[in-house]
Amino acid sequence: MFHWKKKLLNYEDRPKGVKPYMILLHYTGMQSMEEAKDRLSDPESKVSAHYLIDEDGTVFDLVPEDKRAWHAGVSYWSGESDINSVSIGMEIVNEGHEFGYEPFSLAQMKAVLKLCREIKGRNDITHVLGHSDVAPERKQDPGELFDWQWLSEHGIGLWPEPTDEEKTQAKDLVRKDFEVKKLFDLYGYNKAAAHIDVVTAFHRHYLPQTFLAETQGVVHMETVARLLSLIRQQTILIEND
Repeated sequence: MFHWKKKLLNYEDRPKGVKPYMILLHYTGMQSMEEAKDRLSDPESKVSAHYLIDEDGTVFDLVPEDKRAWHAGVSYWSGESDINSVSIGMEIVNEGHEFGYEPFSLAQMKAVLKLCREIKGRNDITHVLGHSDVAPERKQDPGELFDWQWLSEHGIGLWPEPTDEEKTQAKDLVRKDFEVKKLFDLYGYNKAAAHIDVVTAFHRHYLPQTFLAETQGVVHMETVARLLSLIRQQTILIEND
């Protein structure tokens, strides 16, 4: 007798009525594109993403956008703890901090930009974040070598450009730890995460030059000024959505 066996999938339906409003960027952290593609396509791995971008800019469609991929893990942003349900995950081929972290190629960046624009055209996207933003205690990707500023200058994601008023405000706030922590919470970071990890994640994304000075987890006046700038921009973006 023939017994039909249901095909195992590495994704699932999004919760009823839930649509993605976030793009989440990762690096693969593996030693080859083939290894990463195999893992992201294997139901047994319990890991998946909607897209994979190779070093030459080739884009692989792995999971339909209307499905819930498994890329964020334990994560949080702005009150949401089920990031997989509200996001579209993009894995960018890079060996990562463990195997030899290097800058992302221009071909990859152009492919990320094009794909993000297309995703935004199909979905109401209000956040473009890195894995380290939503899981600062666990993750480092896509890391301080990812060119977030270039991406923002081409219309994807936010980049801080503090006003003179925000710089002045930051001079006073930088000495007030409790107030600074509230600003990180207000922007979206998990207040339950260790503060040093949140600050480090913020610097990876929005102040990467701090990694050259080895002051990743230390709040500077520039940290606060950039945080105020981002809160202002995010508020305007959501209000105009």
